[in-house]
Amino acid sequence: MSVSDEVATTAVPLRAWPVATVLARLALAAGFLSAVADRFGLWGPLHTGNVAWGGFAAFTAYTHQLVPYLLDGLASAAAWAATVAELTLGLTLLAGVALRWSAWAATALQLVFGLSMALFLGWEAPLSASVFSACAAALLLALAPVRAFAFSLDRLFAAASEKR
Repeated sequence: MSVSDEVATTAVPLRAWPVATVLARLALAAGFLSAVADRFGLWGPLHTGNVAWGGFAAFTAYTHQLVPYLLDGLASAAAWAATVAELTLGLTLLAGVALRWSAWAATALQLVFGLSMALFLGWEAPLSASVFSACAAALLLALAPVRAFAFSLDRLFAAASEKR
């Protein structure tokens, strides 16, 4: 048993962890996948409803606000890198594949995103967008015991390896 498993099982009853990990996974995956959908106009055009970008050009301009120290071409590459990362993390969290790795990556991505927002847009931006709350949820997911990863491929693989 790892240190994180010991701490997790003594601090919170193990029966509570599966519910918490599923809710954290679904919330994080929904946030990542919704943001990606918005970048490709799937929620509608810009300035309608709660659409933030409505297209990739608007998202690239927003990315440039968060990384003003990068040249335009590199800001575009950063926008694509963020999109690929969020799509990948959204899908892996949803499917329950490589959960520990995905949760650590989501923690890092949210932390960098939140700090960039704070530095270049002001502290209100990441706080109103609950970026640090999502970061904390990802961190808790990363620290959860593997046997608490309900409805995940990781748990199936862990159970299969324990039987051997």
